[in-house]
Amino acid sequence: MAQIGLAITRISLVILSCIAGAYIGPKLFNFPNSSLWGGIGGGMIASAVILSEIGIKRASGKGIIGGIIGLVTAFFLTYLAAKIFFPSGWQQTHLASLIYALMGYMGIMIGVRKGKEFNPATWRILSKTAPQGETPKILDTSVIIDGRIADVCETGFVEGPFIIPQFILRELQHIADSPDPLKRNRGRRGLDILHRIQKQNDVEVRISDQDFAKLQEVDAKLVELAKRMTGRIITNDYNLNKVAELQGLTVLNINQLSNALKPVVLPGETIHVQILKEGKEPDQGVAYLDDGTMVVVEEGKRLINRELDVTVTSVLQTTAGRMIFARPRDEDVIDIEASLGAGGTHG
Repeated sequence: MAQIGLAITRISLVILSCIAGAYIGPKLFNFPNSSLWGGIGGGMIASAVILSEIGIKRASGKGIIGGIIGLVTAFFLTYLAAKIFFPSGWQQTHLASLIYALMGYMGIMIGVRKGKEFNPATWRILSKTAPQGETPKILDTSVIIDGRIADVCETGFVEGPFIIPQFILRELQHIADSPDPLKRNRGRRGLDILHRIQKQNDVEVRISDQDFAKLQEVDAKLVELAKRMTGRIITNDYNLNKVAELQGLTVLNINQLSNALKPVVLPGETIHVQILKEGKEPDQGVAYLDDGTMVVVEEGKRLINRELDVTVTSVLQTTAGRMIFARPRDEDVIDIEASLGAGGTHG
């Protein structure tokens, strides 16, 4: 119903404008059919206003501000150029209105496009605590294929807008079309993850058309885009992480986030595990916590496939993640050995 009412209002505006134009036309112009041309002109003006209203409705606040600034700047520069290069007064001719219209159009278009990148909150002159406005988060290929970013978005801990560059989409499409089944599945998974993120109501996803033809590597393009947009790169690529940080960019690493959210285990605490396989060193067994953390159990080789409580002896943080070293509790070892002995005797 709201759409029907809006359509009726717009049609009424065009009709009234045509009537007003037909009435005003003869008073402004002294030539035949001035009422007809006045009515047509009124309708065209109303249509232009409606189209402008639709465009403003779809445009972002930054785009509107950028368009206004672009229009004013274009008019000022045109006027200044006329004063310098055409002092004889070409502005008095009919050519002036055409030039002002063309320059105004160019100013609006440039302002709307570049206004999307405008972020006053990042100007430290204007704010001591900058940045306070939105900070674009630029997703790289690895973190999209990884998929955990979609789960993080659903929790609401990371706010957008999320920027997906066209060159990342092209790389995903190239991977999805690969003859290698593994690569093809990874590429399709990445596209599915993007679709999942776009469907989330609280997440704003923008596709960026900015590209850098002189740069060949995707990582270099990501770094350059982050600089241009004053944004942050979300990745789980170790090399990209280091390169971006060396250039002064903020990187959000999903692997670091995952490690930070793992439960804290302190030496002396007891945890319940199932030893699954042998360790690298003699007599070691290996178990895993629910979050994937590796637990190396000393003297655990003989306890493979057994569930038991172990006491944490130390925790080691590595670049690959966290490792926990533990020992079985003496009473558990005695009970297990007793059961094994009883079973052997029974046999």
